[in-house]
Amino acid sequence: MTAQRSVLPGRFSGLSIKLIATIMAVILLVEVVVYLPSIANFRASWLDDRLRVGVVAARVLDAVPDVMALPRSLTDRLLTSAGANAIVYRREGQSQLIEFANPITPGEVITADMRQRDLMTLMAGALDTLFAPPGRTLRILGDGDLDDSQVELLMYERPLRQDMLAYSRQIGVVSLAIAAITAVALYLLASNLFIYPVRRLTRNILAFRQAPENANLVLTPSTRRDEIGIVERELAAMESDLFSMLRQRRHLADLGLAVAKINHDLRNTLTSAQLLSDQVATLDDPKVQRLAPRLVTTLDKAIGFAQSVLDYGRETSALPVLNPTKLRPLVDDAAFEARLVGHPSVQFENQVPEDLVLTVDANQFGRVFLNLLKNAREALESLNGAEASPRVWVSLDREGENLVLSVADNGPGLPPRARANLFVAFEGSARAGGTGLGLAIAREITEAHGGKLVLADQSTGTRFDLVLPQNLVVPS
Repeated sequence: MTAQRSVLPGRFSGLSIKLIATIMAVILLVEVVVYLPSIANFRASWLDDRLRVGVVAARVLDAVPDVMALPRSLTDRLLTSAGANAIVYRREGQSQLIEFANPITPGEVITADMRQRDLMTLMAGALDTLFAPPGRTLRILGDGDLDDSQVELLMYERPLRQDMLAYSRQIGVVSLAIAAITAVALYLLASNLFIYPVRRLTRNILAFRQAPENANLVLTPSTRRDEIGIVERELAAMESDLFSMLRQRRHLADLGLAVAKINHDLRNTLTSAQLLSDQVATLDDPKVQRLAPRLVTTLDKAIGFAQSVLDYGRETSALPVLNPTKLRPLVDDAAFEARLVGHPSVQFENQVPEDLVLTVDANQFGRVFLNLLKNAREALESLNGAEASPRVWVSLDREGENLVLSVADNGPGLPPRARANLFVAFEGSARAGGTGLGLAIAREITEAHGGKLVLADQSTGTRFDLVLPQNLVVPS
């Protein structure tokens, strides 16, 4: 199966565009929050300017006893400068009005009371003006420059709305410019500190994944001391370790293939030699009769060594095929192959319940019991009758949510060298000439089933515990 090739995203399709878009969105959001008080203050200032002109007109009205005596040109200039259709001045219960010669009848009239200066009222008025329908008339109320005086202006709302829209467009353009400049500045800063190093790491990971055997692709870390620097150094160390491990694995694989071929041919040669030794053992020559058993034993050991090496390579490469399996017959078969059934001196007991069914690979799991039982038999046979009643047994126990299968004997126990190198291939043998592959195979098979194989700590004999998860048990 070919690995899917990953493609590094473009400069503006990965983190870059996300960073720029995020910065601009945050700045624009802040500008929106700032915009509402700003447009409210703009509207208030605009209306205050109109009121100030109205206050000037009110002073003129206050100085003249008869408003009707004012020249029409003067009143028109006052109205035009204020942008109003009419100005009303109220003081001490009296009202004075100036308006154009041809007064305009207002349509919808709304009131803007500039005596209320709280922020919420100003913002509500600004939003109301921005989204107002056309043709509305604005009634502006404010205090005069004298005590108990009041000025009122009546004007169209359209000029105010147009000025507010123009101001909003200016704010929008300035906000976009600020957002763009800030985003670019922050992007350049973040690119040098974060995005470019991350893209460099990403390119290296993608390239090294395609060719991990190429030492030139191992990352050269920078001298940074922050998190990016730590990632670079750890990635470089990991790639170096992976490169070394892959080279070692390749060498071991080539060496293992050669050893397997040699071992296979050696096993065939030793088998032929064993057949010849069996024929020689039938001769009546006393010297032959004395040497033949030693020759047969030596050949058996050589064949067993060759077979164990082949079994080790085969067992470690095969995945378990899980099926419901009765455990007691599996143990009986393993005991028979380990030559414990019918043994002249060693007693074997299978204490596994008849109804225990596990979801395991029967062939591989049988190898576990075969190796453990064979080791137990050989340990007891090495005593040469020193133990009055040598015995091997397989028992079942439970520890919490785990199932514990124990293979035990009452033999001499494991020597210190075997304990120190337990489960290490070619190192953990308990007898001279052994390979130590039996326990290594048993451990790997047990771990492949989700369990673990451990040596129990006890003063006499040897006991190995297979700790298996409860989910392997098939309910009866």
